[in-house]
Amino acid sequence: MRELSWSHNLAIFSRCKTAEERAFYLRISKQENYSIRELDRQISAGLFEWTMIGNAKLSTLLREIDPEIITTFKDSYILDFLNLPETHNERDLQRGLVNKLKEFILELGKDFLFIGEEYKLQVGNADFYLDLLFYHRGLKCLVAIELKADKFKPEHIGQLNFFLEALDRDVKRPNENPSIGILLCKDKDNEVVEYAMSRILSPAMVSEYRIQLPDKKLLQQKLHELFDHE
Repeated sequence: MRELSWSHNLAIFSRCKTAEERAFYLRISKQENYSIRELDRQISAGLFEWTMIGNAKLSTLLREIDPEIITTFKDSYILDFLNLPETHNERDLQRGLVNKLKEFILELGKDFLFIGEEYKLQVGNADFYLDLLFYHRGLKCLVAIELKADKFKPEHIGQLNFFLEALDRDVKRPNENPSIGILLCKDKDNEVVEYAMSRILSPAMVSEYRIQLPDKKLLQQKLHELFDHE
């Protein structure tokens, strides 16, 4: 608490309802060096709830890679800073993220380093292009992000798995950990995701993005329902 400003502490203790939620925002504010404006945005966006929901859905394979995985990836990303219309395509999403890269990295986390967009992977005699490629300093691995401006489909996983294999064979360095993939889609059915991921051996996850801040009360209800069900 002494390592954060009075404004940070005031925001956390006045807006967070549980000791667990307060501890989460104290820890992540220090870890990500949030400004007070960014802290307010993350509380409004329900970062704590999304992180708890995402942790409950992480695959066993991802959990085994590194303990830091639990606080690195989210089940949902809030991309309200893009100001996208409700109807948009993957190219609109990609260009928006690259143009607003600073804000996107704040949403991902400070240890993410941007490598490139439309990253070319040559396999055999054909060229393939990965939407976004990052490197994560803490996990010491490449992070591939594929964008889908529609609802998740099982065949999307095959494409992401292919990119991860190409990265590990041709781009990853010997001292780095296996690449991790994120399929960032506009919507997803959790049961369909579970079926699609059940036999996948690559470290990958499916997250959804939202172009508007969520209703925090509905998000808290979703979190309670998840843990009550467990």
